[in-house]
This record gives sequence, C-alpha cells and structure tokens, in this order.
Amino acid sequence: MRVKVQGLLTADGVRYLFTSFVSNFRNFVALTIILVVMIGVGVAETAGLIAALIRRLVAISSEAMLTPFIVLLGVVSTIASDAGYLVLIPLGAAAFKSVGRHPLAGIATAFAGVAVGFGVNLVITPLDAVLTEITNEAIGSGTTHHIDLVSNLWFGIGSTIFIVIVITFVSARFVERRLGKYDPAAAGEGPEDPVEAAPEVAPDDEARGLRYALWGTLAVVAVITLLTAIPGAPLRNPKTGEVIGNSPFMDSLIVMITIIFFVAGWCYGKGARTIKNSDDVIEAVTNSWASLAGLMLLFLLIAQFVAYFNFSHIPDVAAVKLGDVLEHLNIGAVWLLVGVILIAAVANFLIPQAIPKWALMAPIFIPLFIRLGIAPQTVLAAFRVGDSPTNVISPVMPYFALVVIFAQRYDKNSGIGTLISIMLPYTIVVMIAWTVFFVAWYLIGIPLGPGWPVRA
Repeated sequence: MRVKVQGLLTADGVRYLFTSFVSNFRNFVALTIILVVMIGVGVAETAGLIAALIRRLVAISSEAMLTPFIVLLGVVSTIASDAGYLVLIPLGAAAFKSVGRHPLAGIATAFAGVAVGFGVNLVITPLDAVLTEITNEAIGSGTTHHIDLVSNLWFGIGSTIFIVIVITFVSARFVERRLGKYDPAAAGEGPEDPVEAAPEVAPDDEARGLRYALWGTLAVVAVITLLTAIPGAPLRNPKTGEVIGNSPFMDSLIVMITIIFFVAGWCYGKGARTIKNSDDVIEAVTNSWASLAGLMLLFLLIAQFVAYFNFSHIPDVAAVKLGDVLEHLNIGAVWLLVGVILIAAVANFLIPQAIPKWALMAPIFIPLFIRLGIAPQTVLAAFRVGDSPTNVISPVMPYFALVVIFAQRYDKNSGIGTLISIMLPYTIVVMIAWTVFFVAWYLIGIPLGPGWPVRA
C-alpha cells in the first residue's frame, strides 16, 4: 500500500501536535545519551584529565600528524556509537588551539571524522549489526542472498584509510586556509575549553594522576571483560551467547564509556589532587549539565521538527518516488549504484540517522537490485558511501546543534549557517572522491568482505 503525505493542519495532525509534544522530547535519544555521557566526561574534565590527555596527545603528535590522528580517532570512535560527538569534537578544538591553530578547524576536523566516517570503520561496529539485520529482512526468507557482519569489512577498512586522507587534505587545503588566524576576542559563551578550564597541576602530580587514571581504566575494562568474555556472562546474549550484534554488551556501550570516564577522571583527580571529596564530584556533574541548558532548548525544537516531519510521511513518499525513478531508468549497474549513493545523500536532509533511513530504503532497493543481478552487500556498501558525507551539513542531524554550541565557545557569532559553510567542502570533496573510490572498487572487482564478492 502506497503511503500518502499527511498534513499537520488536518484534525489528526492538530491532535498529534498537541498530544505528542512531551513524548517527542522524551523520546529524543540524543538528549538522554548526552546527559548520561556528561556524567563521566564532566568529572574527567573538571579533574583536569581531558586537558592532561590533550597535552600528551600534542606532545606525541607532530603538527603534520595531529589532523589525521584526530580524523582517525573520529572514525574509530563510532565503535562506541555516538561518544565521538560528545567527547572528540571539543577535544579537537582544544588540541588545535593548544598548538596555535584555529579551534574551529579542530571542531570541523573532528566533526568530519566522526560524522563523515560514521558508516565505516576498521572493525565491526554495532551499526554493522543493525544494518546487516535490516538488509537480511529486506532480502526475505527462502533465498541464499543473506549477508553477515563481515560482508563489507574490507570495504570499510579501505574506506576508513581513504577518508582519513581526504578529510586531512580538505582540512589543510580549504578549511584552515579560509579560517585564518584565530582571534581570542571572538570567543563567546558555551562549554568551557577543557584545557583552559583545567586546574593548574604540578608535573609530578599530573604524572601520578595519569598513572592512577590508567589503573582505574584498566580495572573497569577488567570488570567489563569478566562480565563479557566468560561463556554465559551477563553481558552476552542470553540465547545465542554472542557479544557483537544483538547483545547487552552492545546496548551498554554508552554506559561503559560513562563509567570509564568517571572512574578515570576520579582516579586522576585523586592522584593529581584536583578532587578532594564527593562534593567536588557532584559539582563537576552539575556544572557539566548546566553547560547544556542552551542545547536542551535546541533539542526540544529539533525533536518536535523531526517528529512532525515523520508524521507527515514526506520522507517515506520521497524515498519511494526516488526508488521508482531508479527502477525505470535503463542504465547499467554502476549508475544504479551511484543513484543509491545520491538518494542516500539527499535523504540525509530528511532522515539523518542511518538506521531508520536504511530501514526505509532497504525494502525498496534490495529486492529491486537483486532482480537486476546486483549483490545486496554491494547495495549496502553504496548506501554507506551516500549516507555519511552529508551528515555534517544536515541541520536535522541530532548532534548538529551540539556542534554549533561547541563552535560558539570560540566564535560567538557562529550559527547554523557558519557551521554549514565550514563543513560544506568536506561534503563536496568526500562525496565525489568516495564515490569514485567505490566505483573503482566495483570495476576492479575487489571483494567487499571475506567471502563476499562485489559482484553477484
């Protein structure tokens, strides 16, 4: 049955406007994730651990390697779901500023690494498990076309390396040149720079704090390992025993990240003597939440927009119409796959999250492309290419408002338009370069994963 566009000014629409307002905000997952993660990050930041780590990062990285290192960390951070948005982006700004480079370039570089590289990685991620399951549901039963978690592994590794190179080039060639020299007088209000806000610590105290933080982190990792590695452990799937995929371990990643930051921050504070008692810990969490007040208001508005937009069924209708256009075009496999890339890129402005977007696109495109002799793992790889590059210029992306808040810390005049103009070169260059990379991969015939050819 075809879905029709539904107006918000109809009787049903008006009822939805009034009755869903609170639930829309309550169900906006990005808000709750940020509040939870900031418990740990707030303690680590207030104690001075974040600043100490940035100083060590800058010390071990040459200026030329700082950018690719931050980009790589951004791509790899997607293992922990959305943690990269919350932790790495402000760290990128602070790291760039500490070596005399423009902090907005650091924000842009880290944001590009996390968001543009969100669909690929060097290892299997929770996103891979969900996208694979959605793909197999779209394939249906009674077929041998079903794929597994490693069906895009080689392509993901190759794409990660390629994206790091491209984003590093864009940052140096376009973004930093355009931003020029940073003027501290332009700074505004927002989350404090973790380096500037950190308490002054003697070198010996800092070294002791870092040792304590390392021991605390290892202790947490050891506990998590015990809860995961042993057969029948609580964080394994109670039915299948799997750790990666549908398991309590994957569902607990945000909590684990929070605990690691909290314990590491507390241990550092004790070792560096920047945290004296529990009152300091409570104050750190309270201050970190207080800094999110402006962001919460933005999230309230974004949550309503996204919910009302989905209620209208405009994204569903748009995806179906675009699918119909592809189906009736008499073109080859390469151009059909490029079409999937473009549709995913455009759909990002309507449905920014990869999972709901693929849940909508997969039932349309997977059966269609199987009929045309194109392997489902190849369609999924094309979707990954199109899904990520426009993340950084899509205002409806849940964390876009958060990045604007980060930017306003260093430039009080920064807004949505400012961030889009800074990030646009990443979208254009990565979109073109990654599409060419994908087409070359397809034409050469390199397997997408172990045992998964690029051509059916």
